[in-house]
Amino acid sequence: MAIKNLHDFLESYFTANHCEFVHNKDGVLTVQLTEDMDRALMNRPFYWHYIKKIGNPGDPLQLTLITNPEKRDEKGEWIHFGSPRLQQILNKLKQEEIYTKLFERIDTNRKTSLFPWLVVNIKISYQGKQKRDEIFSIGLHLINGSMKTDMMELLGEKSLQMTISDYCYTISPIIRLKSGFTRIESVLESYIHNQTHDWAEVSIKTMEEEIQLLTHFYSSKDDEENTQQEMDKEIGEIKKRYNPRITFNVINGGIFYLAENAIS
Repeated sequence: MAIKNLHDFLESYFTANHCEFVHNKDGVLTVQLTEDMDRALMNRPFYWHYIKKIGNPGDPLQLTLITNPEKRDEKGEWIHFGSPRLQQILNKLKQEEIYTKLFERIDTNRKTSLFPWLVVNIKISYQGKQKRDEIFSIGLHLINGSMKTDMMELLGEKSLQMTISDYCYTISPIIRLKSGFTRIESVLESYIHNQTHDWAEVSIKTMEEEIQLLTHFYSSKDDEENTQQEMDKEIGEIKKRYNPRITFNVINGGIFYLAENAIS
C-alpha cells in the first residue's frame, strides 16, 4: 500500500512542478528544473540574486536522481527513503503545497460531472534502533467511499489543472472531510497492524540489554543519591533512543475533482 516505488513518486512530483525529463530509464532520472524548482532544491540564492540584478533570465540546472541500487555508482545523486534530498522534497511539499484543489482537464462540449476525491500523502516513520520511512498515498472517493492506494501514481497519468474545464461541473461531497480522514486513519492502522514488527522486537531487546549493562555499571558506585539520578537520566535517554514507535505525518493532500471513471 505504501509508495515503495520511489521513482514513480519522483516522476509525479516533477511533472506536477512543470519540469521536463531529459532522461528517464532504469531508475535514473535526469530532470530539467524550472527556475522555481532550482531555487527550491539547488541552494543557489546568490546566483539568482546576481542574475536578477543584471536582468538575465538565468539558467536553471539539471538534476539527476538515481533510485535503482544497481545504478548508484553512476553520475548523479543516489536517492532513497531517508536521504537528505528526499527529505528536502518532502519538506517543500509540506511547507508550500500542503493543501490543493485540482480538476481533471476534460475536453468536451457536453455537460460533464466531476467527482471529488480526498487525496492524502502521509509519511509513516518507524523509529527504534533503526529508522525507516514509507510514503503512503491514498485517495478516498467522497461520494461512494471507495479507496485507492498508490494514488500519486494514478494521478500522474492524469492532466490536472487549477481551474475547471468548460462544460464541467462538480458533484458535492457526501462524505465529510473529517469522516474521510477518519477512514484513512483506519486504513493506515490496519496496514500497520498487518505487518510483522521484528524491528521493534530487536529494538526492545537492545534497549533492555543496554539498561541492564548500565544498571550493573552504576551498582558498583558508592554515592547512591547522585548515582541514582545519573542512572535514571541515562535510562531515560536509552528508552527515548530505542523504544519503538510509529508515527504518521501528513505531507500534503487536497481535493481532486475527477471524471466518473477516471480511477479504476
